[in-house]
Amino acid sequence: MEKCENLKEPVKESGKLRQFLATIIINQLALSYGIVIGWPSPSAQLLQSPSSPVGNPMTDNGVSWLTGILCLSGTFVAVLTSMIPDKFSRKRLGYILVVPIIIAWLLIMFATEHMYIYVSRGLSGISGAATFFVVPNYVSEISCDSIRGMLASILILSVNTGILVAYILGGIMSFRALPVAVIALILLYLITFVFMPESPLYLVRRNRTHEAIRALKWLKAGNNLEAERTLSHIQLQIKETASIKSAKFSDLVRDKATIKGLIIIVGLFIGQQLCGIFAMISNTEMIFKMSDSSLSPNMSSIIVAIIQVFGSWLATLLVERAGRRPLILLSCAGMTVCHCMIGAFYYLQNLQYEVSAYSWIPVVTLSAYMILFSLGMGNGPVVVMSEIFSRDVTSMASAIGISVSWISAFIMTKSFTDFITLLGLHGCFFLLATFCVCNFLFCFILLPETKGQLREDIVDELNGVRCTNKNDIKHIIGSDSVHAAHV
Repeated sequence: MEKCENLKEPVKESGKLRQFLATIIINQLALSYGIVIGWPSPSAQLLQSPSSPVGNPMTDNGVSWLTGILCLSGTFVAVLTSMIPDKFSRKRLGYILVVPIIIAWLLIMFATEHMYIYVSRGLSGISGAATFFVVPNYVSEISCDSIRGMLASILILSVNTGILVAYILGGIMSFRALPVAVIALILLYLITFVFMPESPLYLVRRNRTHEAIRALKWLKAGNNLEAERTLSHIQLQIKETASIKSAKFSDLVRDKATIKGLIIIVGLFIGQQLCGIFAMISNTEMIFKMSDSSLSPNMSSIIVAIIQVFGSWLATLLVERAGRRPLILLSCAGMTVCHCMIGAFYYLQNLQYEVSAYSWIPVVTLSAYMILFSLGMGNGPVVVMSEIFSRDVTSMASAIGISVSWISAFIMTKSFTDFITLLGLHGCFFLLATFCVCNFLFCFILLPETKGQLREDIVDELNGVRCTNKNDIKHIIGSDSVHAAHV
């Protein structure tokens, strides 16, 4: 099969700095969700201590539910997002998300029983799943082609930055004071997001053309010609998609490309969680405490989080240069090596060997793991998901992919402490290494390279169609579907 070639006319695109600013501001939602993800690591030890600030000391099973409930509520909302119409305002949803976030942190601030915390985590899962819907949609609809991949990657960078903030603040602030700081961050988001433009795609769909052109002029830094050209492109795009019927579940098995795309996405999201990222983040302090590292568990966690942020930043630079497939394969192979190394360390420790001189290994190895995860498996599944389906089934397929991710995260998080009891900490890492090997083989066999290709060409390739598509259409604005990166 001959790979499709796309010849694009270079386009001078204005307003990149403003689009970057709008992306940073809305990703404050992702930052706050990262704090939610990282919060159990410093807080679980406190909740399990005899001097627990909330009720009796929490059990290991209770701690596992801190992330388990987050994943369950996130799964439910991820399914619901497929029913949110494209005509729904991105900014309005961005405002609504503030409500469950603030309530969740108020519940922790005034918690007197464990149930307060569990309800808080459920609300946080709801806001987190909705964040993964509204942020990629908004960013794809305000950004130009040449930086869309980079701006989309800021979502994962923001989440990882939030995890780092949770580790730092959790180590220096009291249990009751931390929610105050997070609520202040959310209020800052609310104030700054007011000044950002609405999605031009949404405004055109609502026939608010004058407001759409005003938003486009801001996003294009006052370039009237480019704003008008982009408006014409959006209007043409909406006219084309208006003739597309609403997708049914039966459409997910209508042809070879859709079936193969669904298998790839489900496999990628399952593999993303089976490599252990959620379990590792939620139990970072516990892992280093068992390694007898000379560094405090909280300091070790902070170091790992800093490295993870670096990896996410590196991924934003490489995603449009190195391609999706090479980064994902490198990620899986590298994580396999990391799991084997840290598993060997804990295995020797379990055999009573003197390993105190090598207590730095878990810190260094887990730091390398975070970089490798961020490079490929961190944002790779979301990027591939946005490119691999036809426009009419992308929303439904994306909802399935995100739901599978949440369910897999729940299973891994709830099972991790049980696996430690059953296999030992070393056995858990060897099991995760095995999962990474399976993920590598899956991606090597099935995953195509999607960098630089139009959606139609990727679908044709999955269908086994030979084509040479010379396309000089200037794709300027995002598409109409969830997490879309190409029209």
